Amino acid sequence: MNGGLPERYTVRAGTLDDAQAVTDLMNACAVADMGHPDTDVSEILGDWRTPFGDPQTNVRLVLDDDRLVGGAGFWAEPPCAYVWAWCRVHPEHKERGIGTYLARWLVVAVREVALPRAPAGIRVSLRQMKPDTDADSHAFLLAQGYKPVRHFLRMGIDLSCTVPLPRFPEGVKVRHFDRATDLPGLVRVEQDIFRDHWGYVPLDFDQDLSMWAHWIDNDPLFDPTLWFLVMDGDDIAAVCLCQAEVPGEPDVGYVRSLGVQRKWRRHGLGLAMLQLAFGEFHRRGKARVTLDVDAESLTGATRLYEKAGMRILWQKTAFELALREGVDLSTQTLSV
Repeated sequence: MNGGLPERYTVRAGTLDDAQAVTDLMNACAVADMGHPDTDVSEILGDWRTPFGDPQTNVRLVLDDDRLVGGAGFWAEPPCAYVWAWCRVHPEHKERGIGTYLARWLVVAVREVALPRAPAGIRVSLRQMKPDTDADSHAFLLAQGYKPVRHFLRMGIDLSCTVPLPRFPEGVKVRHFDRATDLPGLVRVEQDIFRDHWGYVPLDFDQDLSMWAHWIDNDPLFDPTLWFLVMDGDDIAAVCLCQAEVPGEPDVGYVRSLGVQRKWRRHGLGLAMLQLAFGEFHRRGKARVTLDVDAESLTGATRLYEKAGMRILWQKTAFELALREGVDLSTQTLSV
């Protein structure tokens, strides 16, 4: 069944064997919208090899003969307060009803898969992220009933100049992450730090720990020498987790996660960690370092990054479609 699409198209669920074709589709769309690829096949496989991204239930593909020309999927991890989705149509196949078909499928599939995993009485929403250069997708989502709820920035710094040496406050030490011993402590700290970030939803610790282990063990870019822990005795005061390159941009280093425990904020740790990362990437011959940040960060992260010399490269907008009203589990404001 092709749901009213032109007869030339066929529709089916995804399989692990489709990961490379989906990666190619996403990158074709990224090149059209932003000028460069942005997805690696390992990211797709990493998600699909979990029960929360199962391609049989969570992915739908549209094909023209054997060529993938459209697709959509979603991540349904309990408590499913919000469900992140992706939807792509190849630039050569737009305006043929593919996007409309996939948008409708997403709503039905998320209701079937995610709502049963969500506790009774909580608000559930479907979210998609689109670059601001993709005006067509913005207009399409608005027409489908989505609302823009947040803006996110890609910020970067060129490493052509001298990078300042980091200055850490007294009483802390910096060391690399040890996969064998540090993972549970790191996950607890990440949960504590990111409770102060807009949109954060508390996750079951064992579930979260399992997902971290899965991603680390299946990520070809994982490099523990780029994961820095700032230690206050035996406690992790702050983290700076980096990867050696960005999909489609091998000369760019990326800061995946930067966070400071509440009691250590306003002591210069954030700036020092950024400068530490910049210096390490400079030594490795990278031309630039980038990261992503909430444009209205509740903790003032954007001001920190600007102080470190980073500038805005581009912006994405998060769109939301409410599927069930109820108690909102996500962080909206900074608690005291």
